[in-house]
Amino acid sequence: MLWYVGRRLLQMIPVFIGATFLIYAMVFLLPGDPIAALAGDKALSPAVAAQLRARYHLDQPFLMQYFLYLKGIFTLDFGTSFSGRPVSEVLAQAFPITIKLSLMALAIEGIFGIGFGLFAGLRKGGIFDSSVLLVSLVIIAIPIFVIGFLAQFFIGVKWGLVPPTVGGNTSFKNLLLPAVVLGSVSFAYVLRLTRTSVAENLTADYVRTATAKGLSRRRVVQVHVLRNSLIPVVTFLGADLATLMGGAIVTEGIFNINGVGGTIYQAVTRGEAPTVVSFVTVLIVIYLLANLIVDLLYAALDPRIRYV
Repeated sequence: MLWYVGRRLLQMIPVFIGATFLIYAMVFLLPGDPIAALAGDKALSPAVAAQLRARYHLDQPFLMQYFLYLKGIFTLDFGTSFSGRPVSEVLAQAFPITIKLSLMALAIEGIFGIGFGLFAGLRKGGIFDSSVLLVSLVIIAIPIFVIGFLAQFFIGVKWGLVPPTVGGNTSFKNLLLPAVVLGSVSFAYVLRLTRTSVAENLTADYVRTATAKGLSRRRVVQVHVLRNSLIPVVTFLGADLATLMGGAIVTEGIFNINGVGGTIYQAVTRGEAPTVVSFVTVLIVIYLLANLIVDLLYAALDPRIRYV
């Protein structure tokens, strides 16, 4: 097991370097001058502009800028944003909010998606199965910003069940509605994936053998069908954690949440490559670690899988 974990960690190094390089290059190639954008309508003097370019290494070639940034990452120095704040401080302020929001969304989509998908798969072709498939298809078809505005208006404004906006209060109650909106599309995918996997495993030979041995249907479903059906679902959930955090821009914008999404959007518009890449770097690390955890969970779900 330790050997497998060590090998996977070594495999993450080139993925990490390649992903950060691509993100840094894309931000670097954005049109416009970030120093000029920093000044707004007022033109900077050549001396001040040169000083700012030297401060943020913008006077260096692209590869040198990237290597200087990478050096700072390995020494836990994420640099300074164009506003003068350390990027690490911006990270520390934005990430806990988005992590909390994403974990809530992941829990909602995992619990309800697996639950509804399991019952639909066990009753394939029935009214419940057809209903949840129709509802999940409607959720997938509607853009998330439409779901967000509708939920905010009806649940938050018209009915007053939860606060319509979050602002600086990131309590569980305030983040509940944004978490539901953020995890809604993934909930539909988890539901359909679980339903299909359960329905397929119900017709497998090992299920018929377990039933022929006299095991109760409840034990067959819990021990055999559900555990084997969860393998593709766990794979999706592991990859979806970083996707939720990176895709929270729309949700955080609708509900006025000062998290990762809004910070990345503002940094991209200002051309702040260190800030954007720092946030994406943390997302890449979370994605890689989540996939490592998923691989380790395979052995817990399927006893035939062993890492030696």
